Amino acid sequence: MKNLLILLLLCAGLSVQAKKPLTADPKASKETVKLYQRLQKLQQKGTMFGHQDDLPYGNDWYDQPGRSDVKEVCGDYPAIFGWELGHLELGNAYNLDSVNFEKVIVWIREMNRKGAIQTISWHLRNPLTGGTAWDVSNKRTVASILPGGPKNELYRQYMDKLATFLLSLKDDKGHYIPVIFRPFHEHTGSWFWWGKDLCTPEEYKSLWRYTATYLRDTKNIHHLLYTYSTGTVNSVEDYMERYPGDDLIDMVAFDAYDYGGNFAASLQKNCEIVTTVAAQKNKIPAVSETGANLVKNPDWWTRTLLEVIRPFHMSYALVWRNAFNNKKEIPYAPYKGSPDEQDFLKFYNDPKTLFLKDIQ
Repeated sequence: MKNLLILLLLCAGLSVQAKKPLTADPKASKETVKLYQRLQKLQQKGTMFGHQDDLPYGNDWYDQPGRSDVKEVCGDYPAIFGWELGHLELGNAYNLDSVNFEKVIVWIREMNRKGAIQTISWHLRNPLTGGTAWDVSNKRTVASILPGGPKNELYRQYMDKLATFLLSLKDDKGHYIPVIFRPFHEHTGSWFWWGKDLCTPEEYKSLWRYTATYLRDTKNIHHLLYTYSTGTVNSVEDYMERYPGDDLIDMVAFDAYDYGGNFAASLQKNCEIVTTVAAQKNKIPAVSETGANLVKNPDWWTRTLLEVIRPFHMSYALVWRNAFNNKKEIPYAPYKGSPDEQDFLKFYNDPKTLFLKDIQ
């Protein structure tokens, strides 16, 4: 009887251990593991709403402490805050969207104290040509920055600057603030120098592995959750073509913008693909970027985005920025007086959507 009881306890322990969330980085900090476990728990509760550059500026304002277009509409902050590190590699004080890096650090610390979750993208410049992330004039960029390539040393310098920034993200107790890092995204398209037509699948995988292992093993950074983020695709096979490996990836995601056509069907299909991959590989699924022309689609929040994601356990859906400094770029989040304001309030009040107050 005693032996049977021990056996049952061992089996129960193995069952719990098998279900325990594991980060890709075996040396991930305690805070990072907690974030990973929290993400898994929250996705069963609902889908978190995220907004890029929610605090630095809004539709018609720049750097006004405490302001947030989203908060001014619904009375709450997003649960997910998106930040951009493009131009950090150049040693600039401001990123490519005119946001001061030192203030980004302050905002990340502030929102971490409030319980929000941070995600970082990096539209780094083309190391081979010196052009922007959108410079696709040369198909040898990725190959040139891998070990042995003529621009490898320059790319290491880029990564060193990135590492310095990431290592500055500490909370009030001196612990590193965990962040979701999403490099080399939308690679299934060809508008970035790391895109599909600009490098081979093996070169792309090598770039991912080189970057992640350099940050993890050489720079000793263990407070990142890594996200593999495509554009829209047509199949699991397409999604996985350039996947760098389970040992590097914590989250699987995709970017999808509503430019018309049958967007809802495309969004649904990609949610199905990503949740399938997530289930197979024990990863966390997300919609890492999305958005629509809200003037033309004032009920997009409830009639399209919410309606499609409702059946899925997506961790979060992040919309892009409200560009104060580029009136050619449409605002992707609501603001006071915007045509989608009332529909967004319905979206906010739906039990499926999670904002900052819902995750504290």
